[in-house]
Amino acid sequence: MEKRLFRQRHPVLFGLLILGVLFTVFWGGITFFILRSFAPHQTEFFRPGKGGIGIIELNGVLVSSEQTVRDLTAFREDEAVKAIIIRIDSPGGAVGASQEIYEEIKRTAREKPIVASMASVAASGGYYAALGANQIFANPGTLTGSIGVILKFANLKQILDKVGYKAEVIKSGTNKDIGSFSRDMTEEERALLQTLINSVHEQFVQAVSQSRSLPLESVTPIADGRIFTGKQALEQGLIDTLGNFTDAVEQAAKMAGLPQKELRLIYPKEDDFSFLKMLAGENAKNILDLHWSGTPAVMYEWSLSQ
Repeated sequence: MEKRLFRQRHPVLFGLLILGVLFTVFWGGITFFILRSFAPHQTEFFRPGKGGIGIIELNGVLVSSEQTVRDLTAFREDEAVKAIIIRIDSPGGAVGASQEIYEEIKRTAREKPIVASMASVAASGGYYAALGANQIFANPGTLTGSIGVILKFANLKQILDKVGYKAEVIKSGTNKDIGSFSRDMTEEERALLQTLINSVHEQFVQAVSQSRSLPLESVTPIADGRIFTGKQALEQGLIDTLGNFTDAVEQAAKMAGLPQKELRLIYPKEDDFSFLKMLAGENAKNILDLHWSGTPAVMYEWSLSQ
């Protein structure tokens, strides 16, 4: 009776109240499903058994290694994870991040079988990371290789001259402002940076030679930044076999001695939730920081925009 009187006396207020309840329920449901999708989870295929295969994905430009290293460490210490697949879909990225991921994969591969599974692209730093695995799978059309290093600088001297901008620099040493965007690079600076690039490139070539059991003299001629299809990479000895993700799962299970019918695939737990991560991917903030910092980075990266 009281509810009916309230509705009759205050129809507008009653309508707003109903809309408020519906709005709360609607957005509450949306929020629940979003948070649930980013909550700690395990995805299982086949019938749950005593052991599983951990899946770690390397997607996009490799800027930071921290999350991947944490995931590898967690899987290495988890007794339920009997083998690991590194699923790579990346053109590479920062040298430091690529090398750290490679070293951590190699460290983990000494304790548990690790199979690298290449998707569409696993080039440069993406290929470098794969070298730490016990076996490397690629699709026939996967783009991989790109064994090389790149360092890019912006030269805005002509534009700055037109607008009348002039940089005044006080430095402690001749090379302190090497790569400055406000002037042309000297031949001495170019030679110095080329020596740096050659050193980092040699580290890549050495890693390929050691990991793939290939002589340096066979790696060096093809380590000029060129990309290969998965089929070509197999012919060069850069990967072990052609196969998709399912093939990699079957091989990892075989290496770990797991029955195919009792397999489960275990994905890492998500640490947090952010709308930036949801909209632009896990590395969004790191990529923005890298490109907006104004600091040139030495990269193991293949990109058509270079």
